[in-house]
Amino acid sequence: MKTILVAVLMALFSNVLVAQTRLEEAKKQAGEKKELILLNFSGSDWCIPCIKLHKNIIETADFKSLATENIIVYLNADFPRSKKNQPAPELKKENAALAELYNPKGLFPYTLLLDADGKILKSWEGLPSENAATFCQEIREIKGNLK
Repeated sequence: MKTILVAVLMALFSNVLVAQTRLEEAKKQAGEKKELILLNFSGSDWCIPCIKLHKNIIETADFKSLATENIIVYLNADFPRSKKNQPAPELKKENAALAELYNPKGLFPYTLLLDADGKILKSWEGLPSENAATFCQEIREIKGNLK
C-alpha cells in the first residue's frame, strides 16, 4: 500500500515540475545566481535576420561565455514554419504565451534582456547592428550597472 501511495505522489509531483515553464525556471535561476534573462523570439527556418542573429551572435564563444560566467540565462522562443521543425506541443504553447506577454506585435527577431522578475531592461528589434563582442559587452555593462 505504501508503495502505491509513494508512486502516486511521485507521479503527481513530476507533473507539477513538468508544468513549470521555462520562463519561471529562468526567473528562479536568475534570482538565485544574480543573472539576467535573455529572451529571443525567432523563426529559425524562415526568418533570415533570425538565422543571421543565431549564427553571428548566439552561436559565438563570446555569447556562450555569458551563460558560463553567470551573466544570463538564455531562452529561445522559436516559431518555425516547416512542419518537420515544429516544437513539441507544450513548448509551442509556452512560446505562444511568451509571445503574448512579451512580443504581441510578432516581431522577428526580437530580443529582450529581462531582470529576474521579468522586467524588460533592454530590447533589440530586428538583427542587432553590433557584432557579437559588442552585443555581449553591452549586456555585461547593463548587468554591471544593476549592482
